[in-house]
Formats: sequence, structure tokens, C-alpha cells
Amino acid sequence: MILGLTGGIATGKSTVAAMLKERGAVLIDADQVARDVVEPGTEGLERIRERFGNGVIQEDGRLNRAALGKIIFKDEALRKELNRLLHPLIMEEMQQRTGSALAKNPHAIVIWDVPLLIEENLTQFVEKVIVVYVPESVQLQRLMKRNALSEEEARERMAAQLSIEEKKRVADFVIDNSDSLEMTERQVDQLWNYLTLKSGSNQP
Repeated sequence: MILGLTGGIATGKSTVAAMLKERGAVLIDADQVARDVVEPGTEGLERIRERFGNGVIQEDGRLNRAALGKIIFKDEALRKELNRLLHPLIMEEMQQRTGSALAKNPHAIVIWDVPLLIEENLTQFVEKVIVVYVPESVQLQRLMKRNALSEEEARERMAAQLSIEEKKRVADFVIDNSDSLEMTERQVDQLWNYLTLKSGSNQP
């Protein structure tokens, strides 16, 4: 069983991902995969070198993220081009890891942890979508506190993503993370029990 996990900035997606992993889910983190596909010696890093030059590669052969960031930060066309170069490699790696997990255990519950699951139209690759939700007012307060941002800065960052209310409408399962951690744990337990039943898994 393959599920997509997403949420909005500062809604607590990473917290819920960790809870699901604790319970036995195979977690495939898109951000981590994106880092792995540009490690030294990878095709991803070579694609970046060919397009952006040796100036974005450090002396030790690793990607210089700061240098690349400066190039693409203010140029949306270049940012899209970088995504076009790396996106197929990221998807291929995620599907490969999913295949390996299911080959080891056909009843495995595989969670794709993808911040832009809905925006990037990746829901087609998963059976169900889990959205970690908090009301936008709570999201705003948490983001301001977590990143020491002004209200205007926080709203700008929230506006860069699909709103959490829109994401909630796409969800098959919603984990409301606006209350205590215990309440979130309880919802994750309920979801996990349902998923293990559906997948035929004998995991505890």
C-alpha cells in the first residue's frame, strides 16, 4: 500500500511522518531523495554540472547549494529548468525504493513524504492522500514563531503553496495537528490501525 503524506508549511508534517515511521511505515522522504540524487558520482550532479558549470561544484566534488541557489533564486525559468533536470531522477528513485520495500514485504505500508504532492500532481502515484492539517490562523502563528518572521513574511511563504484548506479537500485522511501532541498521536494510531487492517499487514 502506497500513501502520500503532505501538509502546509508549519502544519507538522514531519512530526506525523516520524509517528508513522515509529509504527512501522516505510518512509520515503522526497526531500532526502532530492539530496541523494545529486551526491558525488550521480547522474543528477552531472546534469547540474553540464547546465550550470563547475562553479556550482565544491572542491570536494559535492554540490555547492549556496552557489546554485544564487543562480536560480531570482530566475523562475532556471528554477523550472533545474526541476526538469532532476524531477525524473527523483521520481525514478522514489519508485525504485517503493518497489524494493514491497518486494521485501508485500504488505508494507509505504509513505511518500512529499511537501508538494498535490501541487506537483503526484497524487496519481499513490493510492491515498494523508493531509496534516491545522487552521490557517494556527499555521500563521506557528510559522511566525518557528522562523521568527513578521506576519507579512509568514503570509508570503504560505501564499507560495496551495492553501491548507484546498489540500484538505483533496485528502482521503486528515490528521488535525492543531491540538496537543497526544491528540495527534491518537489520530495517527487510528489511521495506522485502519491501514494495517486494509493492507493485511501483521505489523503491530
